[in-house]
Amino acid sequence: MTLLDTVLIVIGEIMIGVGALADLIAAIGMNRFPNFYLRLHAATIGTIWGSFLPLIGAALVAAGCKCLGEYRWFMSGGALVTSFVILILGPAGSHALARGTHRSGIVPVEPKVVDHLEEDESHPTSQELQEVEEGDSP
Repeated sequence: MTLLDTVLIVIGEIMIGVGALADLIAAIGMNRFPNFYLRLHAATIGTIWGSFLPLIGAALVAAGCKCLGEYRWFMSGGALVTSFVILILGPAGSHALARGTHRSGIVPVEPKVVDHLEEDESHPTSQELQEVEEGDSP
């Protein structure tokens, strides 16, 4: 085993450990946070830091492990592709969930300092303004 392989394995194991710690913190946040939006934030942290980072670490460990032979590159590549799909889709999914929940009004936003989405919904859109103008003309 070369020095590069050892370094890859050690860095990968550290990343897996940090990901496990992030999952623990996210789980505590899911249980302790008071409302839906903060819990969604904790779940997103668990998704990104708790799955993206360990998958990158697993890719490094697989790349550094000679005992896997040529399959180590398939395992490493699969872990990298999966991690980047999670990195792209995790925040997009949580954003869509939060926006849909906010628009439906199922969960109140408490405490609320500024709510730009509510302000945007209270103002008429340009299409609504155009329909009003067309209805007023004789």
